[in-house]
Amino acid sequence: MGDYPAQGLQLRSLVTSSGKLELSLEEVEVTPPGPMDVVVEVHASPINPSDLGLLLGMADVSTAVQGGTADRPTISADIPTGLLPGLKGRFDESMPPGNEGGGIVVGAGESDEAQALLGKTVGGLGGGGMYGQYRTLNVHQCLVMNEGVGPEEAASCFVNPLTALGMVETMRMEGFSGLCHTAAASNLGQMLQKICLADGVPLVNVVRKPEQAELLRGIGAAYVCDSSTDSFRQDLIDAIGAAGAYIAFDATGGGDLADELLRAMEAAAIATASEYSRYGSTQHKQVYIYGGLERSPTVLKRNYGMAWNLGGWLLTPFLQKVGREKGAELRQRVADEIRTTFASHYAAEISLQAALDLDTLKTYAQMSTGQKYLVKPQG
Repeated sequence: MGDYPAQGLQLRSLVTSSGKLELSLEEVEVTPPGPMDVVVEVHASPINPSDLGLLLGMADVSTAVQGGTADRPTISADIPTGLLPGLKGRFDESMPPGNEGGGIVVGAGESDEAQALLGKTVGGLGGGGMYGQYRTLNVHQCLVMNEGVGPEEAASCFVNPLTALGMVETMRMEGFSGLCHTAAASNLGQMLQKICLADGVPLVNVVRKPEQAELLRGIGAAYVCDSSTDSFRQDLIDAIGAAGAYIAFDATGGGDLADELLRAMEAAAIATASEYSRYGSTQHKQVYIYGGLERSPTVLKRNYGMAWNLGGWLLTPFLQKVGREKGAELRQRVADEIRTTFASHYAAEISLQAALDLDTLKTYAQMSTGQKYLVKPQG
């Protein structure tokens, strides 16, 4: 079966029915592997924006208070009353955050598939529980790394890489030839730009700072639009028209950016239209919201004709839609290019204890570009 302890340290998140968030470190049982399972000794796990919903429970971080000891720190914070009804399903239930991570397989079930992973370095998609020293996973939740690749390199091999690949595949499946992406200077955004360069796909990158624009141009981006400039709206129209980017993936979610994208798409389409239509252009325009960096309501002014759609996009439903064979193809590409296209960069590496340091938490809770943290559960 392997060599691993009966228990391991794990970060836990609890939302109380009285409206409190409580974060702590607890000793939890290492689940013995079933026939198709392995036990992964987790060495590294990123704090992605998609992890923060479960981790922070929509709490007001400005109210957070430090407690506990140096070895077992705790954090508590208030959750705004208006948000509590949406959290009712997790009241008073201690939950394990951390969607993905990299580690070494130290235990395996009796199947040949599980036994073949013993001693291997893998990336794991846990759907929770990766901010812990050990995690039991099904073999299909693991991506085996090529020889010489370490757990830290494998830590972010699922969420961002497969999301970026999924965007390009969705573009193709829906009949578009170019795409647009917001918050484009992120780790995911840089991966997406590298994929598009390799695959010959025109990509329009939307950023909000000049230094982010320069970063993307430095890796070969042809179309970068900076929302902090006076020329942003026209720059976006021109870039979308040149790239044929009538499908967009928006990481911000709230505010008027989705509306801005649809308006720019419509303007670009009208500029090439052969005749006027009071119903707007016939070019279909699609915006997918896949993140929530901006928590304010999504504002639509609907002045872009009738051929448009706004929807949500998530990685897991996409993978279910394309099937196991296509999913395996995308995963293998990630493994083969984990040091190039899909290399991740981190602002800091922190222990489980440091993840519950108040100042550190306030930094990664901001979800700022270039401030991704890597948790090291083994210390």
